[in-house]
Amino acid sequence: MATQRGAKTTFRLAALMGLLAIAIAACGSGAPSPTPTVKGSQTASSVSAGASPSGAGASTTNSAVASQLPMPTLPSPATMPSGKVIAWGDNSQGQTKVPSGLTGVVAVSAGDQFSLALKATGTVIGWGDDESGQIDIPAGLSGVVAISGGGQHSLALKSDGTVVGWGDNTDGQATPPAGLSNVIAISAAGQHSLALKSDGMVVAWGGNANGESDVPSGLSSVVAVSAGNDFSLALESNGTVVAWGDKFPTDVSTGVATVPAGLSGVKAICAGYANNLVIKSDGSVVGWGADEEGETDVPNSASGVTAVAAGGSFSVALKSDGTVVAWGANDQNQTNVPAGTTGVVAIDAGATHALAIARQAS
Repeated sequence: MATQRGAKTTFRLAALMGLLAIAIAACGSGAPSPTPTVKGSQTASSVSAGASPSGAGASTTNSAVASQLPMPTLPSPATMPSGKVIAWGDNSQGQTKVPSGLTGVVAVSAGDQFSLALKATGTVIGWGDDESGQIDIPAGLSGVVAISGGGQHSLALKSDGTVVGWGDNTDGQATPPAGLSNVIAISAAGQHSLALKSDGMVVAWGGNANGESDVPSGLSSVVAVSAGNDFSLALESNGTVVAWGDKFPTDVSTGVATVPAGLSGVKAICAGYANNLVIKSDGSVVGWGADEEGETDVPNSASGVTAVAAGGSFSVALKSDGTVVAWGANDQNQTNVPAGTTGVVAIDAGATHALAIARQAS
């Protein structure tokens, strides 16, 4: 179903009834994880909203959590694992029709009904819905190290720490603040965007009807950010999660911006449309928020997880053995992981479709 662009009330109530509204790319999907260090795993786009080792969904390694998670650094696509893109689920806008011959991909990001891929060369490819120009990659864009697709806009992080945006700019979500620099992670959502700077500070811009761009005063030492539809998440270096936004007064609350009491030891975060997923130090997954389709009912099979991606009303997890587990809504076959999908190094989820990168035989 095409993205509805009416009032946010309609969007949210539709989602709560199990219908598709404007689901965002899982976890701002996009920035690749930095190289793991001995201090513990990186939170990837959870450094950028929750990217996996190659770029989408929150990711982490299996090493034990240290008392302080390390600050990520800019990723280097040339050193990241590459492969081919596998896509499944809704293809009404061509979002799962992977371009022929696309290889050497190091990161993927699923927007609402479109897809982005980052190649090891630092160039970006897009396919699917282009109503607002969200897959019209700016001419000459190069040196990209991370990507993130939102509702109908896209972001790219360059190797010099600057951010480029394109697509829907109704609320200024595709226009980074003037002078924004030293960025190490990005996350695009429905109508707002987030950036994490190298000093652990968070910058937000775009829509703010629900407080999603009101970064809490005093928030610092952040190692990961993830933008949800009308809320935001940040992971602090001590393994705790901070949430803000989701203040829609007429909404039936899902508690999506209320972090579960006692949640700690988190290594990666991922915000979806009205649900959240996090990975803990033991590889287990915790979910909260909307659960009308079972999207936060984490199955027992989701253990030893290294990356998660929260879609519209479904969830995807990447296990340490390179296999993928999915649960929640399946009206568009979005949780039917293609048979034989192995050797996966990255995942992401959009409104009703999912993406993965699988290593290719040399």
